[in-house]
Amino acid sequence: MHSPKRSPRRALRGAAAAAALLLAAGCANPGVGSDRDDPAKPVTLKFWHGWSAPGEVKAIDASLRRFEELHPNIHVVATGNVSDETTNQALRAGGSDAPDVVSSFTTNNVGQYCDSGMWADLDPFMARSHLQKTKVFPKTLLEYSSYEGKQCALPLLADAYGMYYNKDAFAEAGIARPPRTMSELVRDAKKLTKRTRNGGYERVGFMPNFRMYQNSPDRLLAQWGPTYFDGRGNSRLAAEKAMPEFFRTTDALMKAQGGYADLEKFRTTFGDEMSSQNAFLTGKLAMHMDGEWRGLMLDEAKAKFRWGTAPLPVPDDRPETYGRGYLTGTVVGIAHSSRHQNAAWELVRFLTADTKQVVRFANAIHNVPSTKAALKSPDLDADRSFRTFLDIARNPYSTALPPSTNGGQYVVSLRDFAYDVEAGKVPDLHTGLRDLDARIDADTLQSKS
Repeated sequence: MHSPKRSPRRALRGAAAAAALLLAAGCANPGVGSDRDDPAKPVTLKFWHGWSAPGEVKAIDASLRRFEELHPNIHVVATGNVSDETTNQALRAGGSDAPDVVSSFTTNNVGQYCDSGMWADLDPFMARSHLQKTKVFPKTLLEYSSYEGKQCALPLLADAYGMYYNKDAFAEAGIARPPRTMSELVRDAKKLTKRTRNGGYERVGFMPNFRMYQNSPDRLLAQWGPTYFDGRGNSRLAAEKAMPEFFRTTDALMKAQGGYADLEKFRTTFGDEMSSQNAFLTGKLAMHMDGEWRGLMLDEAKAKFRWGTAPLPVPDDRPETYGRGYLTGTVVGIAHSSRHQNAAWELVRFLTADTKQVVRFANAIHNVPSTKAALKSPDLDADRSFRTFLDIARNPYSTALPPSTNGGQYVVSLRDFAYDVEAGKVPDLHTGLRDLDARIDADTLQSKS
């Protein structure tokens, strides 16, 4: 997955728009079924994925070679660095140029992939293979790879979000451990913030601003475990108790460290997230929300300070949920237009459900394994920082974004709204949230039309 570069290089708005077109297009080849091919006969499968970093590509190519050794009659031709938009265009067109097996880094779009029928329902394949999905995959990962009971995708490694903290900065500030509640986060962030004589910053305790790196609001909001939609699929953010609590917390974080304007000015001095000028790596942040991949990058960059990992803090009135975090991941499925669906299923099953394969791939690209057995495997990377994220992935309170027929557009709408809130442009939060609900519902209706 998932690559640390996944989120920066994937534009949510573009992915949501492309998926909406996919839904409108409907099923390209409704007559194609899984009874059309014999998986024991020689066949070539086309597999499109989004990995692009050399180490990631090497790892997925090695996985495909292992699959071919087990299935010598099946040859896999992989195409990497493929966006959702490109894949969706090919699936709409169908034909011999379309892929057989597809993967996506955008779990928000699963609702549209399932609802449109362009990704085949995998339940019949699992039934014939005697694969009991609830015994193989964690509940949260199954939820973000299905929609309204249709399992059109399966999880292929996962990402978990937690906290990285600078142990040297903590020692300097006299802080014994990472914060576990939101009030502790505000208190520690203030202690860790260091201003310069001219009013700027040498270091910020915890940057809450939503435009920074992985700080999309839905990720920190996951610590409250919000419910985005009601039973009818309508947005219910205005009725969600977590929303005002969340924005009060981010506002308190900003005020404790100098205010939105000063923090935003400091944010613009940060280097690229994936570069050697990353703000946490260069000491400009004492605490930082990020995914499990960051630990490997810090080691490779030979960070000049001692660092540690921990779950993100939780609301003060929910201390029993400490250890939770935001989950997402890569999903993989079979194109409905594929004329080699049974052979394609063999590849999907190998990549997602073979314990040894899942562990080897997870270790290779430092992502969280996506099966229950792999999460418990003694062969899993024993690195302590990585283990923090494995525990977050196992935590029963950890959550993922719910799928929707409008794909990730509702996340884009929430993000844009959060930009206005943090900048003080929303005078009445409740009214603003009701307008946000109406906007999300309108987008959902449009995607269905």
